[in-house]
Amino acid sequence: MIAQPQYPERMTPEEYLEWEATQECRHEYIDGEIIAMTGGSLPHNDITLNFYTALRFHLRPRGCRVNVSDVKVQANNSRYFYPDLVISCDFRDRQSRNFIQHPQVIIEVLSPSTGNYDRTKKLQYYRQIPSLQEYVLVDPESITVEVYRRGEDKIWFYCAYSQGEEIILSSLDFHCAIELIYEGISFD
Repeated sequence: MIAQPQYPERMTPEEYLEWEATQECRHEYIDGEIIAMTGGSLPHNDITLNFYTALRFHLRPRGCRVNVSDVKVQANNSRYFYPDLVISCDFRDRQSRNFIQHPQVIIEVLSPSTGNYDRTKKLQYYRQIPSLQEYVLVDPESITVEVYRRGEDKIWFYCAYSQGEEIILSSLDFHCAIELIYEGISFD
């Protein structure tokens, strides 16, 4: 029998940050509740690294930081997430040692267990971050990248990219062949 991890029922944001710093596994925090993060598949990891590599060389001269899945994003005072990739070009985040507060772009590689959540609740939470300009969803099962782009007021635009197309992240002036993101990925 495998022991199930025991989490405190509710925590304040301050208690969560202190507790999380001592944990071996990552946990997201939403309005007092703790959510354990599961590991990803090899394609999930490869896609994340491919995207990171393309972005890193593009963003380095601009003074932006791009971080992978072990970096927390503070969505507000009561929500902390671990996106697959987060990009911030805000000078305040360059000095941060604990979490990103002013993300410009967040990228999530979907999985069967989180895909629906990433498209619904997480999209809702992320849209509330004033600095966020683009939210990107990458499907590891097919060559599909979806981008939600902030417009005026509360309007968000949606754009889907597929095989043979170039992904555009307008807020970063970033263009990339979709095949580069899926390099080395085989679909069975």
